[in-house]
Amino acid sequence: MFRPTYDSEDEADYRLPRILMFHGGGTNSRIFRAQTRVIRRLLRPYFRFVFVEAPYVSYPGSDVVQVFRHMGPFKGWLRWQEEDCYRGHVEATQRIHDAIEAAMVEDDMRGGEGEWVGVLGFSQGAKLAASLLYTQQYQAEVLGKLPQWPRFKFGILLQGRAPFVWLDAEEEVPIGMVDAAALSTAQYPKLTPMPLGRRLHIPTLHVHGLQDPGIQFHRALLHKNCDGRTARLLELDVVHRVPFKPADCTALAQEVLAVARKSNAIK
Repeated sequence: MFRPTYDSEDEADYRLPRILMFHGGGTNSRIFRAQTRVIRRLLRPYFRFVFVEAPYVSYPGSDVVQVFRHMGPFKGWLRWQEEDCYRGHVEATQRIHDAIEAAMVEDDMRGGEGEWVGVLGFSQGAKLAASLLYTQQYQAEVLGKLPQWPRFKFGILLQGRAPFVWLDAEEEVPIGMVDAAALSTAQYPKLTPMPLGRRLHIPTLHVHGLQDPGIQFHRALLHKNCDGRTARLLELDVVHRVPFKPADCTALAQEVLAVARKSNAIK
């Protein structure tokens, strides 16, 4: 079982509402903990953060090599290069579910008792976090299925790209989505658009980097997959990386709290 690492700031109050944290592809939960230290410090009075480790060994991202090359092994949620070892949809979905379940159970065992309220992810982790929200929404509203975990109330999506990934191995992939075996960085020009009435309406915050070369894909996630009435946008003058400058993190923290309050996750 994956055992996430904790620091003292996250163990300060076991009763706080909890957010699941999904790192990007080609990194790992330990690195993501370091990347998010500023934003977590600002949100420490409100949330407890639980980091999930992706199930597959992966190539390190170029930005990761520059700063965190000594902090491997590097992991990924989805295939993001053609050379990545193929894995079937059922296997990939189960491995992702197992990783999430392990992190949640481990935090319960450590004494965490706050409500599971949100998900936060960067890059491939943002794609996965959004996909988890949508899978839960579709299961409840269309399929009438009980969720495997408590339904999350909001999502914080840092530079994640479309389309959503279907995370239910038992049901057919809905329109506008791809399965968990698909290449996460591929473009899908022939993919049928998601119906307007079926878009993600769970409150989300989308953080886009204005210097990010992939920003058009992140905008597609916002405008083609999410309900504009429940989605918020924060644009920062950054490249493709987790915000770390104090001004950017302060703006991000304010938006996170706004989304959390809108979803009744906090008062």
